[in-house]
Parts: sequence; structure tokens; C-alpha cells
Amino acid sequence: MIRCKRVYEPASNADGYRVLVDRLWPRGMAKRDLPYDEWCKTLAPSTELRKALHSDAIDVAAFRKAYHDELQAQPEDVARLREIAHRQTLTLLYAAKSEHNHATVLADFLAAE
Repeated sequence: MIRCKRVYEPASNADGYRVLVDRLWPRGMAKRDLPYDEWCKTLAPSTELRKALHSDAIDVAAFRKAYHDELQAQPEDVARLREIAHRQTLTLLYAAKSEHNHATVLADFLAAE
């Protein structure tokens, strides 16, 4: 099972393996205050892609396509997280305010095999 959760929400035992999938550390969050198992920056969207989405230079569909292309360039990390998700709950942590963000795109990508 793959879940997505904001870093500002309390951790729970149901989260399983918790992976921060943002390229930048969450604003206002001390590293000691975030329970996480790993920080996987390599699976975050590139800085250029993230900025293009936030500036409305590209739409969500174009972002999803470009982000999928970036994810396909990281087969080892993708395979590793898929394996974790097969063994236990995998929770992808993100800081964005919107529920429609790169973590949900990543979750869909990891779930599609």
C-alpha cells in the first residue's frame, strides 16, 4: 500500500516506511522533529520542473508527463520503493499545501507496474 501524507501531520504506526520525497527540506520543520526513514531527493521533481509548475508555465498534464520521464531515469530508486511497498505500507511525505502534488503523481507511478 502506498499513501501520501503532509510532513506536518502527526506520524502514526499505520504509516509504515516513511519517505520524504521533496527536494528541499520542509520549511519550519527541524530534522529532529520529523519522523522519517529516508529522504529520497532523487525522486523529487527537478528544480526546473517544480518551478515551471508553480509559475504556471506548464499545466498539470504536462507536469505529470515530464515528471514520469524524470522518474523513469531513476530505475533503482523506483524499484526499491516499489519493493518496500510490496512488503509494507509506504508513506510518501511532502510539504505542499495542495493534496494534488508530485507525491500523488509519484504514488501513482510506483503503483503502476
